[in-house]
Amino acid sequence: MNPRKILTDRGCKALKAAKPGARYEIMDGVVPNMAIRVTDSGAKSFVLVARFPGSDNPTRRALGSYGAITLDSARDMARQWLDDIRHGIDPAERQARERAEEQRKRLNSFAAMCEDFIRDKLPSEKRGKEIELTIHRELLPKWGDLPVTAITESHVRDLVKAKARDYEAMARNLLALIRRIFNWAIDQRAYGLEHSPCARLKPNKLVGEQEARTRILCNLEMRALWRAAEAISGPYGKFYQMLLLTGQRRNEVAGARWSEIDLKEKLWTIPAERMKAGAAHEVPLSPDAISILKSLPRGKGGDFVFSQSDGVRPIARFSAEKEKLDKAMKKELGSKLDAFVVHDIRRTMRTGLSAIPNVTDLVRELVIGHTKPELHKVYDQHAYQDEKRHALDAWAKRLRGIVAGDSSNVVQMRG
Repeated sequence: MNPRKILTDRGCKALKAAKPGARYEIMDGVVPNMAIRVTDSGAKSFVLVARFPGSDNPTRRALGSYGAITLDSARDMARQWLDDIRHGIDPAERQARERAEEQRKRLNSFAAMCEDFIRDKLPSEKRGKEIELTIHRELLPKWGDLPVTAITESHVRDLVKAKARDYEAMARNLLALIRRIFNWAIDQRAYGLEHSPCARLKPNKLVGEQEARTRILCNLEMRALWRAAEAISGPYGKFYQMLLLTGQRRNEVAGARWSEIDLKEKLWTIPAERMKAGAAHEVPLSPDAISILKSLPRGKGGDFVFSQSDGVRPIARFSAEKEKLDKAMKKELGSKLDAFVVHDIRRTMRTGLSAIPNVTDLVRELVIGHTKPELHKVYDQHAYQDEKRHALDAWAKRLRGIVAGDSSNVVQMRG
């Protein structure tokens, strides 16, 4: 007959190992038929002695090792098992069903669906890594554990409206991404979805009517951006400065490779597959741009210029890093900073080119990678490399004056 006593944590910890080749049990005085078993090695485990469904004789089943589960947890589990037995249910079969259901939920969770989407759709896309980071940063922390079918229109609406309070453009892009993921999932016929929670949501109703952006940074803001970028460690500060110097698109700069850049010739050639227009684009590099490039480390693992993974992958944490830039700019300005997006830097640079004498509008457009007008495209095959270099060098000189606060070389730009 095994002794019975009210088990306590202190008492369980104090139990000594059994004699060599033996083991002993102490029955709990709180939950009937529950005991703690101690072996000759000193290992302790909770067991339940009961006549389980399908068995004519009482048997012992382990509830768990002491330490892996607490005394209170063991008692709760024992009570559940005893209740199962009273209803003719084998606890092991119930637990197996629960594990299978949990596995089914995990396989049909929003996180699992997103991982399938990432694996199926994004590897071949130019912005694939950026989209993957957005999913992991913006969507999975909110909905990752939810079953796909449990995500409603309200979930999407609340998430998009919350983002729109600070970042309207990002909110639109987020809604478009969520819509795309759910439309893809419906097409797969594999997640129990028949309707998208985005079906009736319209960006102009959630975020507001989209207006053509005209925001540019004034001279004080450009100076604050440049100085804030100098204070940001890692590649992102240099990235923002290169955007302002060259006027190229965000992804064109972020995805730059050392193999595209000829430091000796001071020329950056962006291949056609990375250009929106589908044609290779030459960007003459000013001395300031060359200086920035030379200050960046060469990754040993890959070819990307702006990278936090030894050159293996390009930078892609644009939202989080933009928030850091905004904070640093406000500190530089010592005042409020009107909201702007990364693309506004490109518009600022293009506006600055218009203030430079002896640069034609055609050259200004070619500098930022816009295609030639139709007749020029057909009949004018001149590369305009010298003209673009003159424009970019002059802009870099003017930008130096803005950063230094030298009004003698600056045409005032107003945001």
